[in-house]
Amino acid sequence: MAKDKAGAGAGPGRRWRLSRFSLFAALLAFVGMLVFAYPTAAGWIAQYNQSKAVTGYTDNVATVQPEAAVQLDRARAYNEALNAGAQLEAGLNVPTGDGTSSDDSLDYDAMLTANGEGLMARLKIDAIDLDLPVYHGTSDETLLKGLGHLKGTSLPVGGTGTHAVITGHRGLAQAEMFTNLNKVTVGDRFVIEVFGEVLTYQVSDTQVVEPTETQTLSVQPGRDLVTLVTCTPLGINTHRILVTGERVEPTPAEDIAAAGAPPEIPRFPWWAVALAAGTALLGVYVWRSGLTDRPRGGKGRRTPEEEGHEPDPAPGPD
Repeated sequence: MAKDKAGAGAGPGRRWRLSRFSLFAALLAFVGMLVFAYPTAAGWIAQYNQSKAVTGYTDNVATVQPEAAVQLDRARAYNEALNAGAQLEAGLNVPTGDGTSSDDSLDYDAMLTANGEGLMARLKIDAIDLDLPVYHGTSDETLLKGLGHLKGTSLPVGGTGTHAVITGHRGLAQAEMFTNLNKVTVGDRFVIEVFGEVLTYQVSDTQVVEPTETQTLSVQPGRDLVTLVTCTPLGINTHRILVTGERVEPTPAEDIAAAGAPPEIPRFPWWAVALAAGTALLGVYVWRSGLTDRPRGGKGRRTPEEEGHEPDPAPGPD
């Protein structure tokens, strides 16, 4: 009896034929799952890649050439030349050197090079649980993988009379970046790790300005400043959020102790498990929808053996 029941679902009495309606419905549901899962999946992947970049940065600084101390000295020389007003492009203050050196010691792209991808520093903001790599420049490609240092402003190595500017996207579907920068308030602190140096800044001012209002990004004599910049409102981007911090000296011992610690790795991707389970269920749905009973008459009539019964005995002679 058990054998008869087992064969009733997929035995010779049933056949499978693709149901176009079921296939269309399953594909529609699958696309819906992908759309629903995309922000979570993209965010997880972006965070994972950023964590790897930060970890790699810490490792690279230990073996970088030229060594970290030399690169920091070059960066400070760059900032001094920048404050002197040297220009490379119209309206863009960047050091060009004084003509006595033929090497690239004052070339922006040669400053603070931890790897071949332009990674220069690490920014941490505990108030919004942010830990991101900082790269050279603010191109679209750069700002999709992390934060960008604004070329033409001081390099983030600290020092009196410097003002570094770090920018980031806000409201990206695939990554958090500076989405929560508006939640940072006066008194909060952030930390920059750059080639073994640890620089702590306390937020002294936050404001929302027009894109053309850049006067607050200028160097202020006697002050060591870093401003974090992003767009607002979300999706409209007509204004800029400026969060300015001033150097805290001496650097807090807890920040020095935490320097170089690996970033938090994203948690297990349960979204992938849910997506796989949903896909499997859709597959079962399509398969089940295609199962049909064989017709019982005509050419499709089943034999007694197919029905699971013994054939009637042949009639004997009268």
